[in-house]
Amino acid sequence: MIEIWVSIISGVLTLVGVIITNNASNRQIEHKLEVSQAITDTKLENLTQEVRRHTDFAMKIPVIEQRLGTCESDIKELKEVKNG
Repeated sequence: MIEIWVSIISGVLTLVGVIITNNASNRQIEHKLEVSQAITDTKLENLTQEVRRHTDFAMKIPVIEQRLGTCESDIKELKEVKNG
């Protein structure tokens, strides 16, 4: 009869130990996931800002090209007036 009680107590203590170990492990994994998610969110925000800057720059290029074309035309006209 004592052997049965010893086995039951050993089983219960083993179960408690496994539960405690699993909870600690789960907390560690959860913390690592939170840190990883925070890093990912930060990188995504930085990438989003860079894409916005690139888009703004890409939208300005046609305007710059148009103004450059106008400047080239004006320079050409001034050279023609000067030469002739």
